[in-house]
Amino acid sequence: MKRTCIPLVILFVFHTCSSSAYTANVNPNHPFLTRLPPTSKSFKTTLYTKRCGKFEKEDVPFPNSNHVNGITRRKSLLSTAAAVASVIPGGIPSAEAAITKDSQWPLWLALPSLPIRDEIPSAEAAITKDSQWPLWLALPVAPYSRRKTLRRETGRGVWTFDQMIGIYYVQVPIRMTVVAINDLIPNSGLFVYAPVAPTKECLSLLQDLIDRYGPIKYIVLPSVAVEHKVLAGPFARKFPKAEFFITDKQYSFPLNLPDATLGLPSWAKPLPASSSEGGTVMWDGMFNHEVLSIKPGVGSEFQEAAFFHKASKTLLLCDTLFATDGNPPEILTSEPEYTRALLFHARDSPLDVVPDTPENRRKGWRRIVLLFNFFFPSAAVVDLGIKPLLKLRPYELGWGGWMPFDWKNEEYERTSFDRYVNGGKPVVYTIIQIIISRGNSGESLRTWVNKVKQWDFDRVIPAHLDAPLAIGPKEFVNTFSFLESGKNEVRFCDEDVAFLRAAENGFLNFSVYKSSLGPLRGKPCGIQ
Repeated sequence: MKRTCIPLVILFVFHTCSSSAYTANVNPNHPFLTRLPPTSKSFKTTLYTKRCGKFEKEDVPFPNSNHVNGITRRKSLLSTAAAVASVIPGGIPSAEAAITKDSQWPLWLALPSLPIRDEIPSAEAAITKDSQWPLWLALPVAPYSRRKTLRRETGRGVWTFDQMIGIYYVQVPIRMTVVAINDLIPNSGLFVYAPVAPTKECLSLLQDLIDRYGPIKYIVLPSVAVEHKVLAGPFARKFPKAEFFITDKQYSFPLNLPDATLGLPSWAKPLPASSSEGGTVMWDGMFNHEVLSIKPGVGSEFQEAAFFHKASKTLLLCDTLFATDGNPPEILTSEPEYTRALLFHARDSPLDVVPDTPENRRKGWRRIVLLFNFFFPSAAVVDLGIKPLLKLRPYELGWGGWMPFDWKNEEYERTSFDRYVNGGKPVVYTIIQIIISRGNSGESLRTWVNKVKQWDFDRVIPAHLDAPLAIGPKEFVNTFSFLESGKNEVRFCDEDVAFLRAAENGFLNFSVYKSSLGPLRGKPCGIQ
């Protein structure tokens, strides 16, 4: 009988004066071994394969010290070797990326699930070591440990700090806003709204403002949403002398755990429902705030703290209002690694390699927005079964080229997207509209909107998609016009909200309360 030999691979990686070894059962002919970049001069990589009791020696190229293994970077090269053993087709890097230990997010194990390696760069990226976030597994979503930060001054004494967040390349900005409390008074300090990952890069960009305007005095977590909560605690720990306020109905699912177990420091204070409560002056008299609190269903809460900075006439919001003008945000176009998301979704077949052009970037962003807002947009045929998985191949943009969405035609896409964009006017995210119309069927929302509209703001900075938005109280109120109609009407194509409507009447029925506003409904667009 012919003897079957399972190859045992021992990979030795030598870098400067250190060495690491890893052993695992690996197919030495895996496509990964043929796709690796040229070996750095500082590396020597030798592959020993044991077949039927005999070792065969083979020199193979292997990523150098700046490479990332797709989970998190180690000072040791042990995990780099382990990447060969645990490779997923299409998700292994094929070129050097400039990420180092300083971009790490050490709290990533707070939610220990392993991501698919979809965000590994296929070309050199200008992301530096200071962009690393080693605690990324607290919420294991893209861009994992590689958190570049973009700082922009958006007005008088107001700066946004954009990072990125997403799943399956459906990636959008996540934004922190920093405000000079009183830019006319030296050393008056800074106010931070909706913190992002405090990487070294982020903290360095923040230090420039601290040097000019004084220390951080206030930090606010304006939401109970996990994507904001998971970053606020680590950020607050970087500034223990600042007052740290959190909306007061923080919770966890399926078990409702104490705040301390959610990564929030012991000195966190509950944020009062309104800055007008109690007769005390808050925020040095420079801000007003109002908290929207809604209980949409059993075991869940929704909170949104709106802040108005009087000097700059800026309204700060978290998740209740978004907008886009149809162009991809700067954070997605600032790095070749991040631009992969746009090109990935610009494909029309699984293994397409589309050129990086402005039109393809807009096409990819159009599809990302539709997936982000509707989950199963009407302009696409969805197949989450085995058929798309059978087409997986090594693919330079990751995920093995997995493409469970077959886009019908460009006309349908544009019709759906144009309804969403509507000239860049603000809109309520679909899931958020379902949530905030629950509880007392929108009465809490109505009260909150009526209070916020009294403020004299001329621009809004939300935590996602575009910012700043040049809108005032009138446009803000119009965004929630469904309250006046008494129905959960949306400006989107009705075909796009059909899935969410079915979910409300189906599997979400047990988890959300009934609303007198009914399910989401739009106007038909004729999408077949």
